Amino acid sequence: MNDESGRIKKALEAAVCGAVSGREVAVAFSGGLDSGIIAAIAKEYAREATLYTAGSEGSHDIRVAESSAEELGMRLVRITMTEDGVLESLREMIRITGTKDPVTLSFELPLFFVCRDCKEGDIIGGQGADELFAGYSKYIGLDGDALKKMMADDMRKLSEVTLPHEEKVAAHFGKKVHYPFLDERVAEEAAGLSIDRIMPDGDPASRKKVLRDISRITGYAGISSKEKKAAQYGSGAMTVIRRICRNGNTTYAELIESLCKEIR
Repeated sequence: MNDESGRIKKALEAAVCGAVSGREVAVAFSGGLDSGIIAAIAKEYAREATLYTAGSEGSHDIRVAESSAEELGMRLVRITMTEDGVLESLREMIRITGTKDPVTLSFELPLFFVCRDCKEGDIIGGQGADELFAGYSKYIGLDGDALKKMMADDMRKLSEVTLPHEEKVAAHFGKKVHYPFLDERVAEEAAGLSIDRIMPDGDPASRKKVLRDISRITGYAGISSKEKKAAQYGSGAMTVIRRICRNGNTTYAELIESLCKEIR
């Protein structure tokens, strides 16, 4: 592990320790690189850290989470997304947060289920890693200036849209969500990386290279190679939503519009 990765690892450890030291904590866990690193660190500092994965039966995230939980040696709680559960959760999310954007609602479903079902008051996860370390597939092929601009735009959306939504959901259930990747110490170290260090090429393994280094040196090489899928697809949330829409002979946008009208 080079000096850059080492500094980021130390900053992440400090952020996680400050959030969970001596506490019982729920890890919002997809089984992938970002939440895997956070889980590994939380395991060292929390009084007890439990993994929670929300997904439809047989979904990608459930399968990957089971494998990663075994590698980490941590307890995994599986939360199954059903059609009735997803429909009611969409309705409740809209009511709690006022969010009406179908895309936001779909990718926030897994965290909603974790906030609703976990027994711990503190939740920790990997939010912000993609924006800091160029993890999204849409970043592939961009030149340096375009990549910096898109990453900055995505971080702004995260701060202005995603985090306020999640804070409302967590508060509704009496929980608090912690974001170690958004800690100022981590963000400062990430900002010091050269664009060449984070710029991905066509190889999926080139995305978030620094975090893959950290995962391997921490002793969890399997997690470093896990395939990344957007939350709404990896969890199977969109598969369930599409099934609801087919059964109701409607589109997803129409479904959300009808739920918003119900709430009004």
